[in-house]
Amino acid sequence: MSLLRCSALAVDQRLDGIDLEIVPGELVGVIGPNGAGKSTLLAALAGLLPSRGVLLLQSEPLPALPARQRARRLGYLAQAGHSAWALAVEDIVAMGRLPWGDNDAAAIAAAMQATGADALRGRRIDALSGGEQARVWLARVLAGQPQLLLADEPVASLDLYYQRAVMQTLRQFADGGRAALVALHDLGLAARYCDRLLLLAQGRLVAAGSPAQVLQAPLLEAVYGLPVAVDLAADPPHISYR
Repeated sequence: MSLLRCSALAVDQRLDGIDLEIVPGELVGVIGPNGAGKSTLLAALAGLLPSRGVLLLQSEPLPALPARQRARRLGYLAQAGHSAWALAVEDIVAMGRLPWGDNDAAAIAAAMQATGADALRGRRIDALSGGEQARVWLARVLAGQPQLLLADEPVASLDLYYQRAVMQTLRQFADGGRAALVALHDLGLAARYCDRLLLLAQGRLVAAGSPAQVLQAPLLEAVYGLPVAVDLAADPPHISYR
């Protein structure tokens, strides 16, 4: 059973004719240059942008779902989350339970443990580093126990340690029988952690498949406009621009 399916998805002049399906157990990466439509795609799939086409969440039309039901099934992690208030880490994570109308301690504790945010308990969000904050925002989404997680560049501006930690958490989330769709700029991380990749360019889906199928030098060179060297056999996979 698919968790998410869309066909001919379009958003104004930013996204056109996107067809995709996400099934349980998958970590799917969305790649492409700046302005390709990655963030627009994730926001549209989350129901945050008006769109045209067919968009189904667990076989039901997503736009018709009540907001609370949608939020229980689908978690959305925007770029560079921030809080207008200097709240404690555990209070931020507990907000992930709002769609359920409870304060499930077990769900909150599991989310904090999965992301390493439990080590930050008692600290204020505004006193944390960027990498630490990223773990807290991810924990907040996980606390809501969604079946599908949409994450928009969750490792942007993080150092190598936190990039790996966040991607491992997303990998474990998908391996638990759920699924995640993640916008990424780092093609090496995409190759290492993702089951499938979607390559966008100018609002269109130009390639989809396994990392080996999508991360082909001629294809990347055509999309990014630079000579590319690809070594997916390296550990970790190595992709560089010449």
